[in-house]
Amino acid sequence: MSEDNEDFLDEELLDSNSIENIDIDEENKGLYEHLNITVDAKQEPLRIDKFLLIYRQNSSRNKISQTCRAGNVIVNGNAVKQNYRVKPGDQISVLLTHPPRENVIIPQNIPINIVYEDDDLIVVDKEAGMVVHPGFGNWDGTLVNALAYHFEQNGEKSDLDRVGLVHRIDKDTSGLLVIAKNEYALSFLAKQFFNRTTKRLYWAFVWGNLQEDEGTIRGHIGRHPKNRMQMFVYEDGSQGKHAVTHYKVLERFKYMTWVECKLETGRTHQIRAHFKHIGHTLFNDERYEGHTPLRGVNLPKYKQFIKNVFEILPRHALHAHTLGFVHPTTKKELYFESPMPKDMTDAVKKWRNYLEN
Repeated sequence: MSEDNEDFLDEELLDSNSIENIDIDEENKGLYEHLNITVDAKQEPLRIDKFLLIYRQNSSRNKISQTCRAGNVIVNGNAVKQNYRVKPGDQISVLLTHPPRENVIIPQNIPINIVYEDDDLIVVDKEAGMVVHPGFGNWDGTLVNALAYHFEQNGEKSDLDRVGLVHRIDKDTSGLLVIAKNEYALSFLAKQFFNRTTKRLYWAFVWGNLQEDEGTIRGHIGRHPKNRMQMFVYEDGSQGKHAVTHYKVLERFKYMTWVECKLETGRTHQIRAHFKHIGHTLFNDERYEGHTPLRGVNLPKYKQFIKNVFEILPRHALHAHTLGFVHPTTKKELYFESPMPKDMTDAVKKWRNYLEN
């Protein structure tokens, strides 16, 4: 099967309303196509509910099952049940009752930190807490909505159907992003990200005291076999995609370490999954169980201190610190640095003070 992008948009297959009672006798009247898949020629026979669960990894098995029961999963023109086995070349469509809202970008006047802009691209320093692109549960208030407003106010017209995202970072990750303004710039920049020729460094706080000052984490990354909200490292390479993270220790805080990360690959949640795999989960990363004090330290004073730091830094501690790439028109290299955001800076100060006293 083919995917639009490694870092696909997180969206559910179903609308928030139940579709159990949709009348499918009227040839899907009033339904809209939300997903269109051509099954890969090498695909082995697989139940369609499992196939869709893998293809849209953030969807639940129950929601996919409901979609099939409602007759909204169409294969080669016919509605199929959840036990249908997909075959190479099958044309699969998922139909829902509402138009695909991700195709409707509403301009919104939301402040954003623009660090560079020209006719081809724009570089933004994103704050933590802002979703990059509209998707299930976040149809507005995103970076894309803010950029659409910015372009509209400047009277800019684009040959792109939507804002030209070249890459993305998680909602609670802060830092630098580049966005293309035209098709040529999008293709030129996307090739650099695909070939891993961009210069990107991340800063992260991880639990524990890393043994080495520098190191490399290797391991295929795929969806967690039990917790579908997490990514998981498959050391034997049996599942997932090849992933490599290089790191360097910048400062040690006895129970926490500040590291600089360089990605050799760009998988979903790569830094978060890799560091959890080696036993050093990102500080306050709730999704990956990094939101509780380091095990083995039971002092009341320490626990209260961690609680206070969590209040200062109420998200996983990850920041896209640098971004470098070759400009699509001038062919000159551009390089940007984003300073550590206040919540992470305040956390560092508090850790230093705690250890000194």
